Amino acid sequence: MATKSADPKKKTASADQLLQFYRDMLLIRRFEEKAGQMYGMGLIGGFCHLYIGQEAVVVGIQAALSDKDAVITTYRDHGHMLACGMDAKGVMAELTGRVGGYSRGKGGSMHMFAREKNFYGGHGIVGANGPLGTGVAFANKYLENGELCVAYFGDGAANQGQIYEAFNMAALWKLPIIYVIENNQYAMGTSVTRSSAQTKLYKRGDAFGIPGAQADGMDVLAMLEAAEKAVAHVRAGKGPYILEAMTYRYRGHSMSDPAKYRSRDEVSRIRKERDPIDHLRDRLLADKLADEEKLKEIDRDVKAIVTEATEFAQSSPEPDPSELYTDILIDAA
Repeated sequence: MATKSADPKKKTASADQLLQFYRDMLLIRRFEEKAGQMYGMGLIGGFCHLYIGQEAVVVGIQAALSDKDAVITTYRDHGHMLACGMDAKGVMAELTGRVGGYSRGKGGSMHMFAREKNFYGGHGIVGANGPLGTGVAFANKYLENGELCVAYFGDGAANQGQIYEAFNMAALWKLPIIYVIENNQYAMGTSVTRSSAQTKLYKRGDAFGIPGAQADGMDVLAMLEAAEKAVAHVRAGKGPYILEAMTYRYRGHSMSDPAKYRSRDEVSRIRKERDPIDHLRDRLLADKLADEEKLKEIDRDVKAIVTEATEFAQSSPEPDPSELYTDILIDAA
């Protein structure tokens, strides 16, 4: 039932697509680097989980979706927001708790929503977005709108009981959902090999008859290829699909995590040998699809977007205290 993905070398893309992938991943990287700096300066409060190192996963998968497909994710969500087309200014303003943010400064890093982008939030409870995404998929099937939902979660959440309840319902009702397990090897700080009896997480749906595949989460084209197969399966009305992305985060679980459970040599080695942005950069140069100046131009454009977002966030006012009493009750009568 569960299978390894095909050889990613067979997957091709146009020069324009590859350059867009490079730009999208670089925007996530530069945005997260700035978010880390602002957190260190005390401009971002609460929790902050960075996506640095995992950029190829969401960029590859989102490229296989339509604008109408829904996305729901966990608290490591900034990269997903940007990949869904959410404005960097609104994301950064939310991180800093300002009214210009997507949740008007009340959600912070972990709780942003954008209905206009079909982005149903980051969620702070480990594994909670799995059942919620399954509910979104149920709504799509009920409405017969042909849309699907992608629910992203990590290797730690893959061990949560509610995930398996969601798998059961999704399989039973053949719901249009792709469960993406971003396996960055360490969950909150414990390695997969120490916490999971079955470490091949794409096989977790076997008992429910849910097919799955594993893909190289450090290669954007490998992720695109695997995502296209998953999307084709779901759109054909065959029910849910599990896609395990083998990836790696360079920073700690959150900004407060010193990450002493792994060696610096390990992080340095993977960053040197497997970095998704460097990997694509080398391909662009080797295939003469871009030169150094073009790539530098993209980097300058991305940095300008992040700078503008930072300035917008710092100039946007804080919410009025009266906001404490808004968005907490809806009259459904």
